[in-house]
Amino acid sequence: MKIFPTIILAAALLMTGCGGEEEQEMSLEDFPTRVKAIKVLTTDAPLNLSYSGQVVDRDEMKVQSKVSGSIVEKYVRGGQNVVEGQELFKIDDRQYQSAVLQAEANLAKSKTALAKERVDLQRDEELWQANAISEQTLTNQRIAVRSQESEVAANEALLQKAKDDLADTIVYAPMSGRLGIDDVSVGTLATAGSTSLATIGMVDPVYVQFAVSEQEYLRLSREEERPSSSFKITLTLADGSIYPYQGEFAEYDRTLGNETGTLTIRTIFKNPNGLLVPGMYARVEISGLKIQNAMLVPERALQQLLGETLVIVARSDNTSAVRKIQLGEKIGSYYVVKSGLKADDWVIVEGLTNLRDGMPLEVTQVTEKDMDFSFSPSEKIFDAEKNANK
Repeated sequence: MKIFPTIILAAALLMTGCGGEEEQEMSLEDFPTRVKAIKVLTTDAPLNLSYSGQVVDRDEMKVQSKVSGSIVEKYVRGGQNVVEGQELFKIDDRQYQSAVLQAEANLAKSKTALAKERVDLQRDEELWQANAISEQTLTNQRIAVRSQESEVAANEALLQKAKDDLADTIVYAPMSGRLGIDDVSVGTLATAGSTSLATIGMVDPVYVQFAVSEQEYLRLSREEERPSSSFKITLTLADGSIYPYQGEFAEYDRTLGNETGTLTIRTIFKNPNGLLVPGMYARVEISGLKIQNAMLVPERALQQLLGETLVIVARSDNTSAVRKIQLGEKIGSYYVVKSGLKADDWVIVEGLTNLRDGMPLEVTQVTEKDMDFSFSPSEKIFDAEKNANK
């Protein structure tokens, strides 16, 4: 029975004397087209979102000196891990040592002058009690003591500043992290608050950032607020390996991109071994989400025409029917169908070439297993996204 249509077709081609070419072409449409069809799937679909992400520093800081001078010693090398407070560089301190000595001398001189003014004040107070000097003379001496006290206070402040400047000739790590390889060499002239001596970034934990659509942002934010939420955030690295630590949502950007219509999200991952390096690309996968009672159609069944998405269904009378549908999220081999199909429809997934509305069909019903359809995302998607970002 399976070869019967083939026999009839061959006989029709041989009957060249029984009609014109146009009649033969019209008769070909009377023969059913062999197709494979699968029933629309309705289920609670696991939604595994996948994004191309990039590792970024959690915190990054330019290390600068508080005083100016030449770098005379370097205690670290580029790329080294450092801890907060660790010595990094030493600036030539000779001028700052001299400044301390000068400030100490000025302070000592002013203190000696203050001691003399206080002795004079004590003498004048005794003379005023004996009516030997005028009250104005006593007042003038009291003013002289207060003026010299102010001089001593100013010199004490100058001495403290000189000591601070001397201490600042040692540049310390402002935070724990890893140095970049942009560190300066010995002999570099550093200008206070201007010259970048090194870049330091926190590498444990680190951020992995990616962009989501407005719809996906709303879904994720609502899922995060659910007390019983069980979603997981994992990383797949460029070599296909799975990163051993799970992530958590950390930061959402405050606005959608005007041009892209997407929102940047940052997730945070532990990085105790420093495996994740800023600038590295990785696939961020968010699993554990579900779409309740979703209607799904295989991607293979879809056709695009003039900006519209179409599928061809096999009707109960074994004829084809074109349906316009509206799609939702992509889930592995499937797309969520928002409208245009019914739960008992059979969509054609093989033999779509040259099919039109109302054509006779020879339908073979297949299952998801027969066609190797699944809810798992394709590995090729990530590879294409990663290459596009290079």
